[in-house]
Amino acid sequence: MERLVSNWYNHRALPESYICPPETRPGKLSIPSGDTIPVVNLGEALINRSNTILNVLRASQEFGFFQVVNHGVSEKVLNDTMNVVEEFFKMPMEEKASLYSEDPNKVCRLYTSNINYGTEKYHFWRDILKHHCHPLDDCIKLWPQKPTRYRDVIRTFSVEGKKLGLTILELLTEGLGLESGYFKKDLSEAMLLVANHYPPCPDPSLTLGLPKHCDPNLITILLQGHTFGLQVFKDGQWIGVQPLPNALVVNIGHQLRIVSNNKLKSAEHRAVTNSKVARTTVGLFISSSEDSIIEPAKSLTNAAQPPLYRAFRYKEFLSYYFSMMGDTELALQPFKLPFNQSVIS
Repeated sequence: MERLVSNWYNHRALPESYICPPETRPGKLSIPSGDTIPVVNLGEALINRSNTILNVLRASQEFGFFQVVNHGVSEKVLNDTMNVVEEFFKMPMEEKASLYSEDPNKVCRLYTSNINYGTEKYHFWRDILKHHCHPLDDCIKLWPQKPTRYRDVIRTFSVEGKKLGLTILELLTEGLGLESGYFKKDLSEAMLLVANHYPPCPDPSLTLGLPKHCDPNLITILLQGHTFGLQVFKDGQWIGVQPLPNALVVNIGHQLRIVSNNKLKSAEHRAVTNSKVARTTVGLFISSSEDSIIEPAKSLTNAAQPPLYRAFRYKEFLSYYFSMMGDTELALQPFKLPFNQSVIS
């Protein structure tokens, strides 16, 4: 529990164990404005669905990252969610102690830095609350009991966020030419909530809140708040994702890249820190059930465009992904097929 950054950050200089290797440090560059990250107005789908599909598809192909507005999740739900999560991280240490755990298999846990604090070479400037959201009625019993409204607020956010995620997946289904409902049921069954808290940092140029990585899951819906910190890597440079009022960030994960046979991009991204204010984000990670078979959609492959990945169970991928600490290409390597090889079932 004493390892949580929020317990000691304002009493110490940046510890050496939090200093990243020189090649990964963010340096003293200011965060770019993020004007080039696509913003999609989902409300336009009611008027011109084909144009909305095209916008979502283009953003997923070029960036793997975009923001959505007029997405159907109310401003009240977004504000309540951010407020209750910020309130959780501000609670006294003794009120959060029962949730702290360094066991990565615990269904609901509070921890710090990354999945394996004890074995990582250096640490990251963040505290994390993580818990499953499916099946909701079972998982909710294990969520934090304080703040007292946490369970009610996060239940609503998880239901609304899952609905939005499925809406975006259906738009991509149509854009890719897949059969309607392709991503429903076991391919999008599971959902994980990850709330990250980044306290003010004494030297943001030397450390990171999150290292460069791609998400392992299908698609991520992120409430990033009002503070800069999220960056996407594109064309050899980092681009800041500008916080927009009532917007949600959408992030394509590795599984969607694989199912689309590389037609969609899983974007590398990271989180930087700042020295002035705390930053809190709330992400919903929509993923397949562990025993789901992941493979390129058959309708997207043919003799001219052979499958680029073999079939595998999602739990196999997760195990390897975390052993590689999220390294983008290494995490995919064992699942790639030689160019002239067919899918292995």
